[in-house]
Amino acid sequence: MISIWCSKSLVLFFSVLGLIGVSLGYTSVDDYFIDCGSSKNSSVGNRVFVADQFYSNILSTPQNVLANTTDSNSLSSLYGSVLSQTARIFTETSHYTFPIKKSGRHWIRLYFFPFNYGFYNLSTAKFSVTAQNFTLFKDYDSNVGSGVREYSVNVISDRLVIIFTPSANSFAFINALEVLALPDGLIPGSARSIDPQGKNITMWKQALETVERVNMGNQTVPPQNDSLWRLWVSDYPYLKHNNLGHPLSNIEAVNVTKDGISEYIAPAIVYGTATVLNSASDASFNANATWLFDVDPGFEYLVRFHFCDILTDQRTKFYFNVYLGSSIVYQNLDLRNVTTGTFGTPYFFDITTRVSDVRTLTVSVGPSVIDATDRSAILNGLEIMKISNSKDSLDVSDSVSPKGSKIKVLLVVGLAVGLTLVILFTIVLLVICRRQRKKANLGLFPNTISGVGTLKLSDGKYANDNGMLSTSKFGYRFAFVDIQDATDNFSECLVLGVGGFGKVYKGVLRDGTTVAVKRGNSSFSQGVAEFRTEIEMLSQFRHRHLVSLIGYCDERGEMIIIYEYMEKGTLKEHLYGSNQPSLSWRQRLDICIGAAKGLHYLHTGSAKAIIHRDVKSANILLDENLMAKVADFGLSKTGPEIDQTHVSTAVKGSFGYLDPEYLIRQQLTEKSDVYSFGVVMFEVLCGRAVIDPSLPREKVNLVEWATKFERRGQLEEVIDPLLEEQVKEESLKKFRDIAEKCLAERGVDRPAMGDVLWNLEYALQLQGNEQRLRSVNRGNNFESSGSVSASDGQLSIGSMTDLTGVSMSEVFAQMVREDMR
Repeated sequence: MISIWCSKSLVLFFSVLGLIGVSLGYTSVDDYFIDCGSSKNSSVGNRVFVADQFYSNILSTPQNVLANTTDSNSLSSLYGSVLSQTARIFTETSHYTFPIKKSGRHWIRLYFFPFNYGFYNLSTAKFSVTAQNFTLFKDYDSNVGSGVREYSVNVISDRLVIIFTPSANSFAFINALEVLALPDGLIPGSARSIDPQGKNITMWKQALETVERVNMGNQTVPPQNDSLWRLWVSDYPYLKHNNLGHPLSNIEAVNVTKDGISEYIAPAIVYGTATVLNSASDASFNANATWLFDVDPGFEYLVRFHFCDILTDQRTKFYFNVYLGSSIVYQNLDLRNVTTGTFGTPYFFDITTRVSDVRTLTVSVGPSVIDATDRSAILNGLEIMKISNSKDSLDVSDSVSPKGSKIKVLLVVGLAVGLTLVILFTIVLLVICRRQRKKANLGLFPNTISGVGTLKLSDGKYANDNGMLSTSKFGYRFAFVDIQDATDNFSECLVLGVGGFGKVYKGVLRDGTTVAVKRGNSSFSQGVAEFRTEIEMLSQFRHRHLVSLIGYCDERGEMIIIYEYMEKGTLKEHLYGSNQPSLSWRQRLDICIGAAKGLHYLHTGSAKAIIHRDVKSANILLDENLMAKVADFGLSKTGPEIDQTHVSTAVKGSFGYLDPEYLIRQQLTEKSDVYSFGVVMFEVLCGRAVIDPSLPREKVNLVEWATKFERRGQLEEVIDPLLEEQVKEESLKKFRDIAEKCLAERGVDRPAMGDVLWNLEYALQLQGNEQRLRSVNRGNNFESSGSVSASDGQLSIGSMTDLTGVSMSEVFAQMVREDMR
């Protein structure tokens, strides 16, 4: 969560913004210019990019990974090579939250100039970026994504959130970032469509991506020559036939005062240069000047044409046609007629078109048949912007191309013929579903649009779709409108966290119950599978150290899971990277014990083990009493059969926590969770990130670094300084020993989770003597000198000498029974 800004930060922040505002030709209410990964401000032309350390209250990231290079990137020369020499790397989901003063269109410019930094090759990064609820792109590809990407979103709230989500086993990066409120009217709320009816396409809600911004006349206009810092590239690489057009420059002829066109639409140099059709006065000439642009099929595009008659002021008019693809978008265009009639007056118009099955958008200008004596045609500038689709996405993987005409005919015929069958089938299906709902012995069965299913409640009833009934606190299928109500329509102010699956919101049900609402991101390719897995897993188990499922929603294609609210957040937030209070050693031991109990139950509480597969400190949540509960079961997997040793499956999990044996052999066992838990134990002990590339090379990997000191007998060198003088030596030794065993290279050499739990309980007892220590013998005959108590899920353990020969399975079987009550 974004913390409250301190007064000193505010003074520095707004003084820097004031400097930026003065330096620009255009003064914006909202303008942020960030040099990511830099430790100092950078001047680029007349703008100042602020080092992102000054934006610590805007950026939320688990780690500060700052990369730099001395090489200059040729792609960045137009923007300032200094921006390409630093970068911020994200190993986990991170986000910038920008306060917004003025609602309306804002530009987002993302700078990507990959370079090598240590073992990070930025050109191999794979990640996605979203802004508000829009997917800007998925799976960054350096071959097509390097340079500056520009987007426009209409911000109607008081904040703009940009999220970077690394793909599995990868990372994200960004060199520089801009957010700028646009002048009113620069982006239209709607534009005429190319279709024959000429209907308007409304786009004020949509996000836009700048695909091309071209200056005709074979001249590039650098950002420094544009008041809004836009790059206008030369048109000649796009010309289909260079011999059909020639460049013209007559900038002094441009008269921007006559028709009231703002310089923000396009700079004078764009209107003062043009590509002119080589037609002269040849009446038989009938060719067009044509430009070809690469686009993604399946999207609507906004195309803006810029014109200015700079040919000669001796004639009163000339006519030409403008084409988009094979369609005429403006026939017999007379620039003098559509402007004030003055020579050199700029003019532009917008048109929208849908690109269906091709990957090329063709733009042409050609002679009109009206005037056979003058076959001229001119184009000064062109902008092409992709419009987000119905999935709120700009990524090509989410494009929806319409079928060909033949397929359409077949679909219409098929629908007409099969309409009766569909109705009958629907009726039959409804009858079957109604009967199935009455069967109390059924749990989860598919009958919803996402295929996830309807959950049976703990009392044998099924959830209804009409309201939020939360009295049983388990298994309800909620209506989407009620979840909207509970989260204030998914207000950004209620965001608890952001992960690869989506955002988690704080919500309040109608009966006053506070809950956590995880809303799946449609851009997450594995979302449906993880959504189903998590519901199936949580609907099977109830345990005090597993986060409880309250309900879910799969209406309207949504993937929403509702959990009990964990007031104290994640274990990770209390260890590092946030303003959460630090934990004492005893609290850390209690939390480890709670998490171990949850994992032990997963491994042993049913006929087949459940392997969590994503054990990490971010997935251990804490309630108001700091009791630990394991969460996020989207990657969980059922364990091997009795006669098998492992499950063969693709590697999934979180970087830094993955079992090396599982990573190499793709053989998953319960011991993979044990390894991940061992990493968590070192996190707890050292109070730092598992992977931190900002540190010297020997300290980057927590496990390697801590293990090295442990083998030297110098473990105290790596302990969290906040624990100084808190940890008793014997407690530390026991904790260290079991953590080291968890991290054994081979799974067979690691302890079971029950043994881990036993040793953690013992480490807690060694830390303090609040409870009287007693012993237990093999036959469960308790002597006055000791006992083992499993009441309330707590275990009191005597000295190790008293425990010789004790059956661990007997003790933990009792603990499991107690925990399930």
